[in-house]
Amino acid sequence: MAASSRAQVLDLYRAMLRESKHFSAYNYRTYAVRRIRDAFRENKNVKDPVEIQALVNKAKRDLEIIRRQISWNKWRQIGNGLITTSFSTPLPTPPPKSRGQ
Repeated sequence: MAASSRAQVLDLYRAMLRESKHFSAYNYRTYAVRRIRDAFRENKNVKDPVEIQALVNKAKRDLEIIRRQISWNKWRQIGNGLITTSFSTPLPTPPPKSRGQ
């Protein structure tokens, strides 16, 4: 593996671990860290540059998924209270339409 490719893979590995530690739920957090470590260990002996690039692209997509999931969870935690309180009172019913008009 070329030095630049190795550095790119290590940076990606660190970024995925760092982002996955932002999961608020313990089970999600530990599962993500374990899955990332297992996946990188499983592919550490890959020598084919084309396959390495495919794995790097997949890891980049997975990193974006992790980031989206974390931001969604944060929004949901914050938004959950807002949604609950904003719709806790019933909406007013519109006045009935008159038949003559």
